[in-house]
Amino acid sequence: MLTALPVRTYNHTGRLLIFWLCYCCVVFKADAEPWQSDIPLLTVEHLQVEYWLQRLPQAKTVLLTPEQIAERNNDTFALQPEMREIAAIPLQLSRAELTARIQQVSGIPTSPRFLADGSPVSAAQWASIQQQLNSAGIQAQNPTRFALVTQRALMLAMPTELRVFNDAMALDLNRLQETAVFVGEPVAVLHQSTDAQWLLVQNYHYTGWVKAEALALGTRKQVLDYANREPFLVITGAKAITNYVPQLPAISELQLDMGVRLPQLHPAQVGHNIHGQNPHSSIIVELPTRDANGLLQFTPALIARNQDVHQGYLPYTTEHVLRQAFKYLGQRYGWGYDYNSVDCTGFLVDVFRTFGLLMPRNSGQQGYGAFGQNTRFAEHAPHAEKLAALRHAQPGDFIYRPGHVMLYLGESHGEPFVIHAVFDLAYFTQQGAFYRGVLNSVAVTPLTPLYLTPEQSYLDRLYAIKSLR
Repeated sequence: MLTALPVRTYNHTGRLLIFWLCYCCVVFKADAEPWQSDIPLLTVEHLQVEYWLQRLPQAKTVLLTPEQIAERNNDTFALQPEMREIAAIPLQLSRAELTARIQQVSGIPTSPRFLADGSPVSAAQWASIQQQLNSAGIQAQNPTRFALVTQRALMLAMPTELRVFNDAMALDLNRLQETAVFVGEPVAVLHQSTDAQWLLVQNYHYTGWVKAEALALGTRKQVLDYANREPFLVITGAKAITNYVPQLPAISELQLDMGVRLPQLHPAQVGHNIHGQNPHSSIIVELPTRDANGLLQFTPALIARNQDVHQGYLPYTTEHVLRQAFKYLGQRYGWGYDYNSVDCTGFLVDVFRTFGLLMPRNSGQQGYGAFGQNTRFAEHAPHAEKLAALRHAQPGDFIYRPGHVMLYLGESHGEPFVIHAVFDLAYFTQQGAFYRGVLNSVAVTPLTPLYLTPEQSYLDRLYAIKSLR
């Protein structure tokens, strides 16, 4: 094995310089096929979760019990104004309240936006989109409806499929894309678009527009009862699928994402013939479905036992945190859950949902939020202060720079490493040239060699470390 070990020095300005014997580490696997990366200091061992777990003798220790997780969630909802329990959402909104909510979600950006061909989004195009906000449909009092998500769907800032971009024209980053909703998730429905094809919904940590075809409207009691039912199954793989059902395409090979929670059924309740299949080698769950009018129905479905699932939440241990994170390794980056994938915060939200831990959606809401145990740094805090704090961080802690969050893995040869869903890759080569490549995936990287611009490193911009222990 050939590896390049880092040598650290500080110049008179205090900037951390990273030198390595070669910026491409080459490692030969057992089958003699070469592995190569342009990520500095990375070796193929770093891509194995066991490499990080073998140095953690307490990895199996339970960090929080289910009761403590429930208390932590209560504290998070109390501390974070952007989070709201579905059961606590008002049963109606006044005209002023709903108008303010729509304007907050769907205001026209103050900076220019562009189409994929480089042309700016025109005032007429914005006006057409804004017409879909259905301001004329806002009543003096607007009843809140409730729904369950029947298929993974994107949540956008405006009710449109038009993709728009900023002046950097990174075409993977639709600036109207916000987040996603997932099968079985309860939401409050606040409003609908002019064409009734989109619904303005609020889940526990975000508000935006979702295609109506992905939601089934039910009573408040139906929705809340379903969300709280026990026993339940949790999806612990990056993705799982239901069994094939030829006569019911809505539940046939339905994608279920990490962290999805579904009520579990027993053969004594539903029998031994589920849509023409014996359930002995599968797990029976109950899925929400839509009738012809978009109203909520329920049906049993099977998830084969070869899928990555767990009965109830996973025990919250460092081992499980890292194993869950590595299940996403190599998956393409998806801004706001676009491209059927995850972004930096979605990645961690999904991982921690498998333990029942809930948190805000955006990295800024997380990083500046008061929940958890927080170590914060002044804007111009010296690198030495940040590195000292990192030495006390625990694997599974969060590391924040503006607009981004990373999961700390630990040190390798004195260098802190992270796993994160990340778009860019930039650093200085051994020869002093500024290298800009691309990651665009869930990746393992060192922390200190990475830069945002030639003038600013990740370490320069690091502002917080958060622990949820």
